Amino acid sequence: MAQRILEPEAIQLQDPTGIPRIALPARDTLFATRAARLRKLAEHNPISGYLCLMAVLADAQQLALEHVSARMPERSAIERAQQDSMPILPALNTLSGSEPAWRDVLYGLLDRVETAGAVAPALAKVLDALRALSAIKLDAQADALLAQRFAEVDQSKAPFVMAALQVVWTDLASRINLRDVPYVSTRDSCPVCGAASVASVVRIGGAYQDHRYVQCGLCGTETHVVRVKCTNCDATKGIAYHGIEGFDGALKAESCDECHTYRKIGYLDRDSGFEPLADDLASLTLDLLMSDAGYRRASPNPLLWLEVQGDQ
Repeated sequence: MAQRILEPEAIQLQDPTGIPRIALPARDTLFATRAARLRKLAEHNPISGYLCLMAVLADAQQLALEHVSARMPERSAIERAQQDSMPILPALNTLSGSEPAWRDVLYGLLDRVETAGAVAPALAKVLDALRALSAIKLDAQADALLAQRFAEVDQSKAPFVMAALQVVWTDLASRINLRDVPYVSTRDSCPVCGAASVASVVRIGGAYQDHRYVQCGLCGTETHVVRVKCTNCDATKGIAYHGIEGFDGALKAESCDECHTYRKIGYLDRDSGFEPLADDLASLTLDLLMSDAGYRRASPNPLLWLEVQGDQ
């Protein structure tokens, strides 16, 4: 059966009260689904080896998540967040004080990656360097990543640090009450953990049909955002869509001429296997085309930090 595609005007006029605002991460399948997608996308991909490594890391994340139970916030903290329109599980600046256990998750991930297969000397050096860092330095690196202070990010270590943080905050996000999630006052900020989005997806099925959701790069929560709207600055003018000639159109880059940024967007009616973080990571060619066209990423992919970026 053909899917009904709504025109931009129709999307804008829909009653938002009937649209699910938040979709919490699927604890039992999030990382396993991502790992499977990464392996599929690795076929004939110019960065095939890296995608396969990240698939191993995602498998390790799924296993780690089965044994993680981070400390949930007190009811009073949730109520303050609701009153202040702030995320209820803020990650930034809370690591050393609230979630030192994320480092244990990191060490477990490193061990699982190492035992999953042959580790090249360069990768082994990175893993050993991470194990050798003090708790203070690890927390500092995590804070730099979450705050997107690019000049302080160690590109080789960043994917593993972010992977550990993802496990902890996915655990937290999967256990909260959906009704407790407030409307946040900050633009492009996950209402659960406050982190930036990685990419968006137009979903199919039931109440989600034809609606666009941005996926948080940290906790995996998906938040509804109307289509034909910049997910970085909220502009509705100067929005354009860019794809790669010869592909099926399941993945595009949504650009904004107001803030000159872009985020990728996937369409499940064209590829039911689309996974926001995995597909974003595997489409570096599109990133290169967007950079040549004068646009910059609105936020990095959590598992790949290529270079120091400009002001966000």
